[in-house]
Amino acid sequence: MSIRPQLSSERLGAAIDAMLECEEAVTACAAAMVTEDDVRTLQDAIIRDLNCADVLATTRRVLSRGSDAALLSSQLEACVLACEHSAELCAQHAGHHEHCRMCSETTVRCAEACRQALRGLHG
Repeated sequence: MSIRPQLSSERLGAAIDAMLECEEAVTACAAAMVTEDDVRTLQDAIIRDLNCADVLATTRRVLSRGSDAALLSSQLEACVLACEHSAELCAQHAGHHEHCRMCSETTVRCAEACRQALRGLHG
């Protein structure tokens, strides 16, 4: 039994690209939120964005190495959760902060790319 999961290079590349784009978006959004006048109301969103950036970076590195399927599956699930949590709060602020709108859209796309990679692992 191989410990290396079988994931098509197309799905692998799409997931890694989405994670890189998303990591940049959540980091930029968190940095922009710190400078906003309403920073106190944005604290939870900032924390979620920073958590998401960390999970994305780790998931991307694990995915790039081709770890065992169980670890990779768990990491991709964590990535989906982190993206969904970030998207949830940034969507609430998207109407008055452009960086939150862009962040929310990017995290939703990344969560879907991670779901696609998960389907590729399990099917």
